[in-house]
Amino acid sequence: MKNIAKVDALAATAHAGQVDKIGVPYIEHVRAVAAGLVPFGDDLVMAGLLHDVIEDTDWTANQLREAGVPDHVVALVEAVTNERGVPYKEKVARITGQGRDAVLLKIADNAHNSHPDRAAQLSEEQRTRLAAKYRAARDVLWPAVEGRDIETIVRIVNPSLLDELRERQSAGSPS
Repeated sequence: MKNIAKVDALAATAHAGQVDKIGVPYIEHVRAVAAGLVPFGDDLVMAGLLHDVIEDTDWTANQLREAGVPDHVVALVEAVTNERGVPYKEKVARITGQGRDAVLLKIADNAHNSHPDRAAQLSEEQRTRLAAKYRAARDVLWPAVEGRDIETIVRIVNPSLLDELRERQSAGSPS
């Protein structure tokens, strides 16, 4: 059975040498996502650390299991992994059917991807396109879980989203 420290080391090895869209070591992204999931327990933290491993490295779900990652954690990673040929909107809708933990994992990922410090380093075209993509994802993800859970995540990962959350709540949105 893996623990958080071992899963963090596995993620660091898997993402070694990778950088994100703004040139930051990729491990920083997955660690930020995992940090937002700490209040929800170790399995979600491990899933946060590994959420992009299947999608962005040579690792497979079976290899994660063989490495001792719990089945529930691997299932969460699989739930948020992009499938070739599946449009992003469909992926997000599919995640809402995978249960609360999968939705919380994707909300933490979305919150970090939407962080203004990250967006500020992108071109205007990229900023505009990604902001619309991530907001549309929140339109689907946020109503699927309790507002207090969303607030817990965004307070840690991206507090700039708190105003959007409050606006949606005051407008009567289920989130």
